[in-house]
Amino acid sequence: MNRKEELIVLYIDGKLKGEQLEEFEKLLREKPELYREVEEQKKLKEVMDMIVLKNPDRAWEEYWKSLYNRIERGIGWIFFSIGAIILLTYGIIEWIQAVLKDVELPMFAKIGLFVFVFGFVVLLISILRERIFVSRKDKYSKEVHK
Repeated sequence: MNRKEELIVLYIDGKLKGEQLEEFEKLLREKPELYREVEEQKKLKEVMDMIVLKNPDRAWEEYWKSLYNRIERGIGWIFFSIGAIILLTYGIIEWIQAVLKDVELPMFAKIGLFVFVFGFVVLLISILRERIFVSRKDKYSKEVHK
């Protein structure tokens, strides 16, 4: 931004004082092209001041603040979780029965599979429990969305 543009902005914003203001107003009277430029900048500033931008994040925050939407989402997660638990339990039971009935699979491999699956389930539950606990207690995770 050159000095002329800087003075125009300061003039329009009402920040020129004393001698600077008097000098600039004298230049406005003497130079019609400067006067026209200042008038154009004033019009542009008026238009820009009328524009109000709505932050898209704010719209989403307002949506989620609604009690109905929070309840709706909570119920959806509950049903999803129950369905997943039922399906996983059924699948694990069927898998266990199939492994136990398989006579060709050595006992060592059966024990290894069960220990592997049990360890995986324990780790999965531990991670989920930790995530839930941290998300409820961590004040910074909520501030990231703001």
